[in-house]
Amino acid sequence: MKLQQLRFLAAVAQTDLNLTAAAAKLHTTQPAVSKQLKLLEEELGVSIFVRNGRAFTKITPAGERVVMYALRLLREAQNIKGVSQEFKDEEQGALSIGTTHTQARYVLPAVIRQFREKYPDVEFHLHQGALEHLAEMAQLDRIDFAIATGSQDLFRKCVLLPCYQWHRRIIVPADHPLAHVKQPQLEELAAHPLVTYVFSFTGPSSLQETFAAAGLRPKVALTARDSDVIKTYVRLGLGVGIVAELALDPKDDADLVSIEAAHLFPVHTTWIGFARGGLLRRYMYDFIHLMAPHLTRRVVDLAAVCGSQEEVNALFANIQLPVR
Repeated sequence: MKLQQLRFLAAVAQTDLNLTAAAAKLHTTQPAVSKQLKLLEEELGVSIFVRNGRAFTKITPAGERVVMYALRLLREAQNIKGVSQEFKDEEQGALSIGTTHTQARYVLPAVIRQFREKYPDVEFHLHQGALEHLAEMAQLDRIDFAIATGSQDLFRKCVLLPCYQWHRRIIVPADHPLAHVKQPQLEELAAHPLVTYVFSFTGPSSLQETFAAAGLRPKVALTARDSDVIKTYVRLGLGVGIVAELALDPKDDADLVSIEAAHLFPVHTTWIGFARGGLLRRYMYDFIHLMAPHLTRRVVDLAAVCGSQEEVNALFANIQLPVR
C-alpha cells in the first residue's frame, strides 16, 4: 500500500467519484488513477467501488471504512508537513471555510477583512451551503473550519467551539397588523403565514418545536436558506418573516418593522468546528480568535484534546457567550 494510492482514493471520494476531476486535482491522468485504485483493491482483497464499466457509481460498505481510515492517515501525514511549515513560514498557506449564508453575508466580512490584513499571503476559500453539505465537506476534509448554528450531530468527528449567541426577530412591512405589537404571542404569529429558514432535514427545528409545545401549528408560506430572500418575500406581503437578528441591517432594512422575539424562541449558538486530531497552524488559531475573542489558543488546545463533544461542551458550560 502506497501513500500515493491513498491520495488517489481520497481525491476520488472528494470529487464525488468523478475520475476526470480527481485526475485533474492530482495533476495526473484518469487511467493512472484507475490503475492505482485497482492495485489497491487487489492488495486489500476487497472492492472499494461499485463500477459501471470504467465509471465508479458508489463506494461499497467496506470502501467507506477504507476511505475513512485513508483520510485519517493522510490528515496525519499533512500534520507532519504542517509542523515544518508552521516553523518555516508562519504567514503563508491556505484556509478553507464552510459556512451558511447568514454567517457569510453578515458576520464573516469583518472577520475576513481583519484576517486578510494580518495574513495577506494566506489563500482564503469561502464555501457556502446547507448544513448537510457542510458536514459532508468536513467529513471529506474539503474545509478546515465549519461555521454554523445547531445540528451538532452532523459534525460528530469535529471539535465544535461556541462563538456567540443570537436571537430571532420578527419582521413585517410597516402596514402589517403586527407592526405595532411590541411583544406578539405565538397565537398571534400562528394566525399569519410565516416566511422563515428552511427546516432541518435531520429532525424538527426549534421553531417547529416551540409552536408544537404551545399546541399550535404554524402556517408556513415559504422557507429559504437566504435571509435576504426571506426579507424580499416579506416585502412582497407573502407573510411574517422570522430571521436571525444579526441578519438585519438598520439602513438596508429600514422599510421593515423589526419586532423582538427573544421571549418566544430559544437562543441560538453559532460554533466553529475543525477536524478532531487535525493540526492548526498559527494563522488558523488567529482566525478562530478573530471570530470569537474568548477562544484563545490555550482554550482551543484544551478543547482539541477532549475525547468527545460532550467534554468540549463542559469546558464552556460556565462561560457567558457574547450575544449578537
